[in-house]
Amino acid sequence: MLIAVMIGFAPLADPTASLAADAPAKSPAASEDKPGPPPFPADASVKQSIHLGDKTLNYTATVGSLPVRDAEGKKTAEIVYTAYVLDGPRDPRRPVTFAFNGGPGAASVYLNLGAIGPKRIQFGAQGDSPSDPVVLRDNPGTWLDFTDLVFIDPVGTGYSRSLIKAEETDKTFFTIDGDITYLSRIVYDWLAKNARMASPKYVVGESYGGYRAPAITHTLQTVMGVGVSGVVMVSPALDGRAASDPDNSPMAWVALLPSMAAAQLEREGKTPNPELMAPIETYARTDYVTDLMRGIRDKAAVDRLAGKVAAYTGLDPVEVRRLGGRIDSRYYLRALYRDDGKLGSWYDSNVTSFDPYPFAPGQRVGDPILLGIVAPTTSAMVDFVTREVGWKVDAHYEPLNPEVNRRWEKHWFTSIESASDLREALAIDPKLKALIVHGYDDLSCPYFQSMMVVAQIPVMGAADRLQVKVYPGGHMFYSRPASQAALRRDVMSVYGVGS
Repeated sequence: MLIAVMIGFAPLADPTASLAADAPAKSPAASEDKPGPPPFPADASVKQSIHLGDKTLNYTATVGSLPVRDAEGKKTAEIVYTAYVLDGPRDPRRPVTFAFNGGPGAASVYLNLGAIGPKRIQFGAQGDSPSDPVVLRDNPGTWLDFTDLVFIDPVGTGYSRSLIKAEETDKTFFTIDGDITYLSRIVYDWLAKNARMASPKYVVGESYGGYRAPAITHTLQTVMGVGVSGVVMVSPALDGRAASDPDNSPMAWVALLPSMAAAQLEREGKTPNPELMAPIETYARTDYVTDLMRGIRDKAAVDRLAGKVAAYTGLDPVEVRRLGGRIDSRYYLRALYRDDGKLGSWYDSNVTSFDPYPFAPGQRVGDPILLGIVAPTTSAMVDFVTREVGWKVDAHYEPLNPEVNRRWEKHWFTSIESASDLREALAIDPKLKALIVHGYDDLSCPYFQSMMVVAQIPVMGAADRLQVKVYPGGHMFYSRPASQAALRRDVMSVYGVGS
């Protein structure tokens, strides 16, 4: 979601703003004087099945936990995972895929129950409601027929928890490097515990998890001694550094414009596709960059920018001219829908909700998608874990934890960069394949940024080892059936299986 998920990444806005509006602040030290939490129950499993096309898949769903230990062997955290393993004779060639969402502060429920797990619940699209019935149905977009799946919840998300004091937790788990280190070890530990070291291994991540995926892949290769066959990045935040200086660098504005234009095409009744987007992308990487670099003192350049950007985005040309053709994503959403008394989502600008404060100078409530997905995903996952699987735990499930996001290391937003991990991982292993997928309408992790990143990575071997695919929709484009089906087809090629 989320924001992948699922709290997303964008070049020009505060990524914690939506979360901070959704929950009151908590004191990190508030729980330090309380007794320790009760122990987690033993791992629990249940036999389930789904119908996928003309096939019936029988599998075992397991919810369990793995410890994190420090250098002295002290348990510092417990990480909860949900695994789906196909029943039948063990095939040593059957892959296992490890899935991470983002945030920081998002559990893996969004990829699990929204995108690739065997069951799904509808959320994240226009018209979805937090009070819709909580019904899990067979997922036609699941990857289970060609890979076993392990969904991992980082510390502070889902039921995963730290066992050390708040200050130590922040230093150990809520840093960019610390996050990659312990999550890579969790992948290693699951493989060892389940005797799957010989299986082909894949990593998938969404949003900040899209940053995690190549970084974990590279760490597994070079530190943990685990080869990875493929990595899939869903709506990823691969490089946040362009956000650090939007006043002097044009790249943040360039990354955003095609997504705004794609959303406008949808509002005109047109479905974005490579042919429709080609001239917009060409403009963004050529004349738009050139005129941005001419600067705001060049009136002719500003006039050219204003005309083109207004036409592509549907915004008022006078206002675009006043902004110099540089459209902040939050401003864009406010300008689109304020006259209608609605709010657009940062994760899919054509998903809206009513604005309870339409005359306020700025948005005073959280993002429409974020506010709408917490209830259905929490209810569905808690019911699945506790009733269906029977893993009984006395704790609150955290699908999106704003406290984790607030406590993450300072300046993480403009510091993350795993494009180098991706190119080095591809160089190390000539058989590794990588796929980056996006929704056209996503402003939090705009697809064109990934295209610009990939354009700077040399071709190493076959050109299709690293691909970027874009589908109609936003950050959680898989909420649209056609886009989810396209994702499944493209991912199957990474795994080397037919559709």
